[in-house]
Amino acid sequence: MKDSNFLKENNARSVWHPMAHPADSRANPPTIVTGGQGVRITDIDGHEVVDAVGGLWNVNLGFSCQPIKDAIAAQLDKLPYYSIFRGTSNDPVIELAETLREFFAPDGLSRAFFTSGGSDSVETALRLARQYHKVRGETGRVKFLSLKKGYHGTHTGGASVNGNANFRTQYEPLLPGCHHLPAPYTYRNPFNETDPERLAQLCLNAIEDEIAFQGAGTIAAFIMEPILGAGGVIPPHKSFMPGVREICSRHGILLIADEVITAFGRTGSWTGSRHWGVQPDMMCTAKAITNGYFPFGAVMISDAMADVFENDTTGKAAIGHGYTYSGHPVGAAAALACLAETRHLNVPKNATARGAELFAGLNALAEKYDVIGDVRGGHGLMCAMELVSERSNKTAIDKSSIAKIQDAAYKSGAMIRISGPNIILSPPLVLESADVQVILTALDAGFSAL
Repeated sequence: MKDSNFLKENNARSVWHPMAHPADSRANPPTIVTGGQGVRITDIDGHEVVDAVGGLWNVNLGFSCQPIKDAIAAQLDKLPYYSIFRGTSNDPVIELAETLREFFAPDGLSRAFFTSGGSDSVETALRLARQYHKVRGETGRVKFLSLKKGYHGTHTGGASVNGNANFRTQYEPLLPGCHHLPAPYTYRNPFNETDPERLAQLCLNAIEDEIAFQGAGTIAAFIMEPILGAGGVIPPHKSFMPGVREICSRHGILLIADEVITAFGRTGSWTGSRHWGVQPDMMCTAKAITNGYFPFGAVMISDAMADVFENDTTGKAAIGHGYTYSGHPVGAAAALACLAETRHLNVPKNATARGAELFAGLNALAEKYDVIGDVRGGHGLMCAMELVSERSNKTAIDKSSIAKIQDAAYKSGAMIRISGPNIILSPPLVLESADVQVILTALDAGFSAL
């Protein structure tokens, strides 16, 4: 590796970083992370902190999961790559598909289509949704419904159903036929409703109204996160996702659960859909499926959808979609090892316990600092704080202030993520109580720096 002087001098000179202005990255060079151990990361200057971001929602088992590393190394020696396009397959991908069938059985999902990551998984689900209706003869079902504040990756299809203008405006025109509904976001919503149950019903009513306006026979699918993640950790009332499921079933609309973040224990349940007692028609997964150690994902598909595709005799069900790295044998081996370790550690149990500690600590900070307008969480290890310059009118905090909080928190022992006016926390699911306290102490120092 090049020495630290080279790395610092060239930081962001030749790299365009995702989700950042190129000029800003040059003016404010990113933190150079050079090591990871357990739930901690170390930067180029040797400063070690608790990673309260969990990589990017994906390093659920921390940075020292040896079984996954061993599986990757062994598979590289055996078969580093082969395609699973028509006519060929590989042994780890077959084993993984059977393992996932068993894991996702409570969600009613039994088939896997493998991808290279979350955005790929969303794109796949959107395409399969349209194809499903065409195979059934309902060729007019091409539209998609989704929630404002929802995040579904950055491919053109995913950006089209995204509910955040930051991922849309500079790239329009996007996919036509994508319509966005109010999210059950109690802190800010067009109904000025703060009661979660009443807000959930108002949002469900809006979905019904939009379906009536568009015509149910024109809509292919509704895509949603069981708990909105990147949009600011927005948990709905427990009635919301079951309500969406009922509406979709009644109108013949497929329900796609985007669980790139929530699958594999993040919510304190094995899946976000299971957390709310819902069986979707498709589920998008990635991130924690390999603990972030290898780019990999899977779209899980229900029996009902599988029957339509597998019993087709017209040829319309031939899937004209896939990726060079779909079913990559090294990724499949990593996923097998990761899933075994995830189950062995029973990470949802720890996510629930540590998440409750973190959520309580954040609420205590909100009593101390007026800059914290809203605290969201209470479902496993996914929490957020929305920061304001004025609580009474909910005016969002300025960028320089929230950056100051992030910098002070980092110096005090925790890497946190800022997104707009939100501080988002998604630490590894193997976090210990002492680590939670480090995060809270670092945040306290961050707020004190204002």
